[in-house]
Amino acid sequence: MVLGPVAALRRIAFLLERSRAETYKVKAFRSAAATLLPLGEEVEERARAGTLRELPGIGASTAEVVEAAVRGEVPERLARLEREVGGPLVEGGDSLRAALRGDLHSHSDWSDGGSPIEEMAFTAVELGHDYLVLTDHSPRLRVANGLSAARLARQLDVVDAVNDHLEGSPEHRHFRLLRGIEVDILDDGSLDQTDEMLARLDVRVASVHSKLAMEPDAMTRRMVAAVHHPFTNVLGHCTGRLVTGNRGTRAESRFDPEQVFGACAETGTAVEINARPERRDPPTRLLQQAIELGCLFSIDSDAHAPGQLDFQVYGCARAEELGLDPDRVVNTWPRERLLAWAASKQAS
Repeated sequence: MVLGPVAALRRIAFLLERSRAETYKVKAFRSAAATLLPLGEEVEERARAGTLRELPGIGASTAEVVEAAVRGEVPERLARLEREVGGPLVEGGDSLRAALRGDLHSHSDWSDGGSPIEEMAFTAVELGHDYLVLTDHSPRLRVANGLSAARLARQLDVVDAVNDHLEGSPEHRHFRLLRGIEVDILDDGSLDQTDEMLARLDVRVASVHSKLAMEPDAMTRRMVAAVHHPFTNVLGHCTGRLVTGNRGTRAESRFDPEQVFGACAETGTAVEINARPERRDPPTRLLQQAIELGCLFSIDSDAHAPGQLDFQVYGCARAEELGLDPDRVVNTWPRERLLAWAASKQAS
């Protein structure tokens, strides 16, 4: 299938992100797509006249892609990426991935993601999601440009605007961008955002990002307290480990899984199966234990770029291998059921 110029640029960026390419390699293609999007027929006129590079953000490689697309050809760069990285990411997981309705953990350029909110939302639509929860970081995580209460309030207005735009498009009307946060679990188990702001959100992922080597008993108390917090819906990447990738490796946090996962099962808090290939969190032995203890789960991409939204299949493959019932995965649920579950903890 031959794509138009903007679609070809976005597809190249998507495939680069999906393959975990460096951000600088992706930026040129997303910037070029943003430049061309409002120009309409002018794009074809410039391509034929050879004046594309007069536009800001259009260089030799992106102009070559656009010119090929205008001629009705598949750009060579796109064809090569489709061959090299466009296939399945992992063996297995397809059945559960097809059952997922959305993704509860994603980041935008408001914190440490690489793309605007609307680009994340549009890509989620293209992947077939019914919903995507935007979960940028909370204020304590300064290295990730975490959102203060004031910035989060402004972000919610942007989320509303994106949904208004999608509501006006018949083919996108089924989709909803949901209000969320990845909120830091503080040392004492409290959450790094005001209750007033947490109450305005649809879904809240609570994660440990600091003092990951805390003594096990203290870490257990910290996590159990967070799980019991009325606004915690999902326990994010519970061990904090890194097993590969350009950030190096990091050992697991140590805690009593029977106490932590038991608290999750008791409160109806979902344990996240973080699908990022450098995390694979929880490790298999802990994931099996959480399944046996009766926990709910959320299989999330933890995407920091649009192409990474495709990472969910990694988590699906792990869950399928362990025989996890899809109905225990909260993001297989329709949006109305998901939102009722997320709100129910506060009422209990």
